Amino acid sequence: MFRPHHRRSPRRLIAAATALCTAALAGTLLAGSASAHPLGAPTAERATATSTAHTPAAVQAKPAAAGGKVVGYFTNWGVYQRNYHVKNIETSGSADKLTHINYAFGNVQGGRCAIGDSYADYDKAYTADTSVDGQADTWDNGALRGNFNQLRKLKKLHPGLKVIWSFGGWTWSGGFTDAAKNPDAFAQSCLDLVKDPRWSDVFDGIDIDWEYPNACGLTCDSSGKDAFTNVMKAVRAKFGQNNLVTAAITADASDGGKMEAADYAGAAQYVDWYNAMTYDYFGGWDAKGPTAPHSPLSAYDGIPKAGFNSTDTITKLKTLGVPAGKLLLGIGFYGRGWQGVAQDAPGGTATGPAPGTYEAGIDDYKVIKDRCPATGKVGGTAYAKCGDQWWSYDTPETIGTKMAFKDAQGLGGTFFWELSGDTTGGELIKAIK
Repeated sequence: MFRPHHRRSPRRLIAAATALCTAALAGTLLAGSASAHPLGAPTAERATATSTAHTPAAVQAKPAAAGGKVVGYFTNWGVYQRNYHVKNIETSGSADKLTHINYAFGNVQGGRCAIGDSYADYDKAYTADTSVDGQADTWDNGALRGNFNQLRKLKKLHPGLKVIWSFGGWTWSGGFTDAAKNPDAFAQSCLDLVKDPRWSDVFDGIDIDWEYPNACGLTCDSSGKDAFTNVMKAVRAKFGQNNLVTAAITADASDGGKMEAADYAGAAQYVDWYNAMTYDYFGGWDAKGPTAPHSPLSAYDGIPKAGFNSTDTITKLKTLGVPAGKLLLGIGFYGRGWQGVAQDAPGGTATGPAPGTYEAGIDDYKVIKDRCPATGKVGGTAYAKCGDQWWSYDTPETIGTKMAFKDAQGLGGTFFWELSGDTTGGELIKAIK
């Protein structure tokens, strides 16, 4: 994300950041082209072969270890312009589909976990009509309000639902460089915050969204290839086995790319799962194009960059040694687009990013599905041409294709960015199986 009060940004490698970190990383990164966009998803795992030698023809064995986790990000800044609240998770039917919610984001400052937005997190007062359970917040001394209290109420309605506090993100990953200097102190600060007595019952664990260890995002890190592993080891040691520890990781499977900058396989032993950010491969930060889908499931003729698709991401992560069952496939509940485009098919030139509701080049699925309906499919996802605009996004149909891929690969489940992008009836989340 560029800013905490906007949608996750395209985690792209901007030119200024590239210049700043070239020298810093020269001695630590493998040689490779700088990614125009810091991809963030791990590769899906190779499916475990299932023998059918003794299986009756009418009974086909299911793919091994196909996971059913459904993890959705909820953003604390969504309560402002987006007017999306925890109650919407309930009224949309999304809560019935979710196994976990990732609450985004906590900040990372000076190598320590910190509150992201105190007002939205635990101070905003909800009235009876806006509260999950129809009961207004109180101003009694010590009473919890805000999103944290709403999440507490949502969990009471759905006892099996887990909530994980996510720290970092595009905007706030700069603090991880200091965290890597003293992982134990960082981990202790996170435990103290997540398990603060005021809301210790709300959170079931922590998610580390470091964009990107030993590589460049909005800022550059040169902590070394083992830094991520050291941080995750310390976090697991502090949080123990009774709390969830997860991480969002790069999807850049290109040669010499971000996936090779950190030891994701070595750190996998300390996480319950990785959220492979298999979206934002391409977008309007390449203002002139070529137009390309931001979340292709597979490569296709003319794709602008090798290794920038979900299949390659998952394959490379598995090849590096990350277990398939610890990989979740990422889905974007939004589209990315360009304007000044004449060509219907992908690969056209553009004049710049298309206008968006909150920032240029991006808009929610619930907005663009009707404003610019899909006109074709490529690489396992949908694209749309309307006027001089060209957009790409996932639909319930293409999500179904990705779910088949997830199952065939034996992945641990699915996660998505983020809940407010869906329709009021939860059209996209209901396509996640």
